[in-house]
Amino acid sequence: MRRIALVTGLAAVAAACVNTQATLLNPSLTLRPTCPEAVLMFTSPDRVGKPYVEVALLNSTGDNSMTTESGMHNSQRQKAAALGANGIIMGETRDAGQGAQVASAILGTPANRRGRAVAIYIAEDSTRVRETCTAAHPQSDR
Repeated sequence: MRRIALVTGLAAVAAACVNTQATLLNPSLTLRPTCPEAVLMFTSPDRVGKPYVEVALLNSTGDNSMTTESGMHNSQRQKAAALGANGIIMGETRDAGQGAQVASAILGTPANRRGRAVAIYIAEDSTRVRETCTAAHPQSDR
């Protein structure tokens, strides 16, 4: 039981070390925030399979030694959900270069992992999102 708590705690710390910024693509588009559990991840636009609207460009950064790719995706999910998006088309995720990692070890300068994605809204998925958020957060009124 303690091992599960430790792993869960470490995952939360890794996700907290990632900062995701959003650039809204259509500021007049207003969507109701949803829950991160309902945000689906797609590897390319053609994998979405339904009409969608691009909501925002997501740019994530986190210290290379303190973050994981999974933590980066979780941070993007949280940001997308806050914007009302219910999907993400994943982009490139890059680790810090060798030089940055060496400088970080010697000088204490940051060596950041970076990730990009596009938050999207799929209108046809509104029922799935509502059901997912209700199941994940039964006390909420999402």
